[in-house]
Amino acid sequence: MRILVYGYGNPGRQDDGLGVELVNQLEEWVTEKRLSGITFDNNYQLNIEDAELISNQDLVIFADASEEDIDDFCLSVVKGNGKLAFTTHSASPAYVVKLCQELFQKDPLVLLLHIKGYEWDFREGISTQAAGNLKAAFKYMTAILEQPETALTSLDKLKLC
Repeated sequence: MRILVYGYGNPGRQDDGLGVELVNQLEEWVTEKRLSGITFDNNYQLNIEDAELISNQDLVIFADASEEDIDDFCLSVVKGNGKLAFTTHSASPAYVVKLCQELFQKDPLVLLLHIKGYEWDFREGISTQAAGNLKAAFKYMTAILEQPETALTSLDKLKLC
């Protein structure tokens, strides 16, 4: 199974860097565990070129900070129905999936991990409260990466938003 974990956000905007920090921690953990088939990437925002990147995967997990009214973190299934918008995150996960389907005729399972953030000022460092959410998301994601078949076959067992 080919898995991509892709964090995006701006580490210079406090909690907006949650997705990037999660990827950094997971990459270190996967290396220590010597797990295979898992790759990592991160960026300030998703780009249309990422459609090709996800086209070669069975499971893609995007990770991003969230301002939504959620507890600590949750997952959502990403469908290919997004539109391109010129905002902080130029291409939404849904738009990247749509491009992947249209350009490469591939349809990997794509999940978005929403990690609750609280502080968005122009400075580095994750807030104390968000750090707790990051820790919980990390623990949850390690379980998924150790048993990825569960994510593919039992979506109802995931912590969905």
